[in-house]
Amino acid sequence: MAEIKAFKGLRYTEKAGEIKSLCCPPYDIISYEQSRIYHSANPYNVIKLELPRSLSDDPSVDVYAKSGEFLRSWIDGGFLKNDDEDSIYVYEMEFEINGARKNVIGFIPLVKVEDFSKGIILPHEETLSKDKSDRFNLMEATGCNFSQIYSLYSDESGEIRNMLSEVQKTAPASFFTDDDGVIHKLWAVSEITFCKKITALMAEKKLYIADGHHRYETALKYRDVHSGEAGSSDYVPMMLVDMADDGLVILPTHRIVRDLEKYNQDEIILKCGKYFNIMSNLNRADSETALAKAFTNNEKAFVLYSGDGNYTLLKLKDVNIMKEFMPDKGDALRNLDVSILHTLVLERIFGIDRENMANQVNLTYTRSADEAVSAIDNGKGNCAFLLNPCGVGEIGGVVSTGGKMPQKSTYFYPKLTTGLVMNQIKK
Repeated sequence: MAEIKAFKGLRYTEKAGEIKSLCCPPYDIISYEQSRIYHSANPYNVIKLELPRSLSDDPSVDVYAKSGEFLRSWIDGGFLKNDDEDSIYVYEMEFEINGARKNVIGFIPLVKVEDFSKGIILPHEETLSKDKSDRFNLMEATGCNFSQIYSLYSDESGEIRNMLSEVQKTAPASFFTDDDGVIHKLWAVSEITFCKKITALMAEKKLYIADGHHRYETALKYRDVHSGEAGSSDYVPMMLVDMADDGLVILPTHRIVRDLEKYNQDEIILKCGKYFNIMSNLNRADSETALAKAFTNNEKAFVLYSGDGNYTLLKLKDVNIMKEFMPDKGDALRNLDVSILHTLVLERIFGIDRENMANQVNLTYTRSADEAVSAIDNGKGNCAFLLNPCGVGEIGGVVSTGGKMPQKSTYFYPKLTTGLVMNQIKK
């Protein structure tokens, strides 16, 4: 099953400055405006390594090579240094959401990459080739992993959780509070007994990729391209979290439909009536209440927003209808809200095919309901669909039957920070 090992993590030294000024969010959620802020925070901010496109707007500049140059010069200058001992890194995030304080804890080892066909490491979402190309070019130029793939495992005995709890009682090697109020803590555990025990326990487990599908598929390609070469190209760093952790939070990703040649709201609602019970003329508060109630009752529903404060709840009449349109898929995948939205509404009623969705020709994804609503109010979209979150159990159900959710089905919160610990493949 899962093969993990300790490693000598590449970390910032005190010479580089305060750790808060050196870290940044994951590369795929940083806007251009945000990237400027991180560039100005500290000349050694990890954004210069992790997000090459933020280095130059000039297409003639090889930004991947520039990231590699920064990495090598920072190591030579003593701003980054590999730890002296192999370690497993315990990582905790403490945060507030919906008025409640939560924390999620996991650990970061190197994990041997395995083909999905082996059933050891399993994906839950589709990916885009463009993003994978970007990540591969970066790995080729730097020979380094700057961030971790976020994966889940099952710890029914609680042994691993107990081990991590003991580590939490000690002082962390690094910690800071980010601009969203999330407290990030990292411990470097080199104690041999700890590393051996957790390695043995994980050898019995499967891993489910929660976030970082593009990076994992890139790691597979990198392994194949560099097979037989020096360096741990068979391994990739992962943040591993017990799927029963009370701190796991999944937020919905909403859909903005835009740039349609023809859009007729009345016609759309009429066609939706074939599959959905419809509650029209709702305000924002009532639509959110109705959507939350559907989630509590395990009903399949989402809200259509068409502008002018007009919200419509669409609640599926019969889940069995999905067997007709997804006959070769299991119930776990067929019955997801996002599968129902994509299959019955976006594909059949709007005429947006799957390739279009994957390439985001007529779709924009956002985790902010306010942003989705604002886009319609400001004329930047035809309509928006507001969704309920997906549960961890639903992800497990899809993955265990060999399915993959549509892209952008889940948004794990909070996101792992980038820059606390890295993995230098080629030294």
